[in-house]
Amino acid sequence: MDSELEERPSIGYTGKMAEPDNNPLIAPAKALSDFMNARILGQPRLVSRMLIALLADGHILVEGPPGLAKTRAVKSLASGIEGEFQRIQFTPDLLPADLTGTDVYRPHDGSFNFQPGPLFHHLIVADEINRAPAKVQSALLESMEERQITVGGNTYPLPELFFVMATQNPIEHEGTYPLPEAQLDRFLLKINIGYPQLDSEIRIMRQVRNEAQHIGDSVDLPDSLPISQQTLFDIRQQILDMYISEPVELYITQLVQASRDPRAYSSDLEKWIQYGASPRATLAFDRCTRALAWLEGRDYVSPEDVQQLAHEIMRHRVLLTYQAEADGISVDQVIDELITRVPVA
Repeated sequence: MDSELEERPSIGYTGKMAEPDNNPLIAPAKALSDFMNARILGQPRLVSRMLIALLADGHILVEGPPGLAKTRAVKSLASGIEGEFQRIQFTPDLLPADLTGTDVYRPHDGSFNFQPGPLFHHLIVADEINRAPAKVQSALLESMEERQITVGGNTYPLPELFFVMATQNPIEHEGTYPLPEAQLDRFLLKINIGYPQLDSEIRIMRQVRNEAQHIGDSVDLPDSLPISQQTLFDIRQQILDMYISEPVELYITQLVQASRDPRAYSSDLEKWIQYGASPRATLAFDRCTRALAWLEGRDYVSPEDVQQLAHEIMRHRVLLTYQAEADGISVDQVIDELITRVPVA
């Protein structure tokens, strides 16, 4: 990272929020992070981005090969906070009612009674979301956006704490229904995860063995967990009250605008980008950078925060040209080029 960026905290805002040592909400958030990292070995970026999305009140799409603890990550998150967990395996024969619930006829009194579906939980894993047809995908994405479900002309609100982690397998595409770009745009972050390193995989093997034997260093909940939902809402409010300076706001918008008008920055970018990021990317930067700064105990957002989250925020919102694909250029490489070309405000 450029040393100039590391020395620019003055462009942020300081003075209104409590110092981290005096902020009682920092401790439970740190305990949750430590607890998840102890259970999800070798995936610190996944844990960090899950917490950021949770505190920013958004949803995430995780792409990676099978067996990388994606479901375990949300289970660990659910056990660390006050909430109910539900996993939904998406398959081609799934129906929207299998997610939302349905009205059940009661013959003894001739009435209909609504039976809630699995979406009426606090933390949801939508496993292999691209295996279900478009109607089912739309049912999930509508609930994510509207935070409510309509069945039989009646509308039912979802819980105030509602967090969805959808997964995709990038290896196998047979029998899948790829999500359209407009639906991908509704995810706050897209996280790509890979295989763990050698030492992490050895630790994973030992941890699973110990858990199966109920001995050794299996990870228990610290005394401060699970975190109450009210504490989580208080953290969210504190993050919303956090101030972002105008130079950082300008940098965010210029970075997003550059993906839409790449010719102003590079002929290569113009050749590689077909469609740029939508205004949802700007809003995602605004929410997620504040959450990242808060988790790191700071009361200001820096350009480095923007750059740290640029890939997760933009990789599913920037559509590449056929020329980029033919040249073997990935969307992450394009985002790297955008970060290089767009000057810090």
